[in-house]
Amino acid sequence: MFDRAKERREQRRTEREVFGIRGTATRYRMRQNLIAIGDNFWIENDRGERTFKVDGKLLRVRDTLYFEDMQGNKLCKLQQKLLTIRDTMTVESDKGESLATIKKALISPIRNRWTVKIGDGPDLDVKGNILDFEYEIGDGDRKVAEISKKWFRIADTYGVQIEPSQNDLLILAITVAIDMMTHA
Repeated sequence: MFDRAKERREQRRTEREVFGIRGTATRYRMRQNLIAIGDNFWIENDRGERTFKVDGKLLRVRDTLYFEDMQGNKLCKLQQKLLTIRDTMTVESDKGESLATIKKALISPIRNRWTVKIGDGPDLDVKGNILDFEYEIGDGDRKVAEISKKWFRIADTYGVQIEPSQNDLLILAITVAIDMMTHA
């Protein structure tokens, strides 16, 4: 009993070191309601510098977004899967290899639930209040990213904090996919 409480205290302390005010997490700023197919938008870092461009392709049979670096190089593709029972999107690398598959749970009476199947890594779970942009992405009991509106006073802006050991591009693509499937 006491060991479990001690483990939980240690886990909270570690999370504060990463996700706290002066934590080591990488921070990005995104604007909601800008994610529409055919639209382009920028993802900015915590200093307000543009880091990734998300390019929406309009004349496609299915929803497709490309993540590009500042030089216009395609880094990954986010694409809606057609003919699936659940909302599903895939993230592919610039070489066409599958990085992740994001799926909405079939039955979720209280809140939205999502699972992320990672190609060569551990699967991730998404939990929290997705509709209000207050959720986290975790690997089992460990939080790897936090998405929140509470850090910004601008109404349509939310932040993404990513643990340093994670692939920032992949976590941002997962966040955009969930945003598209939830708020579209």
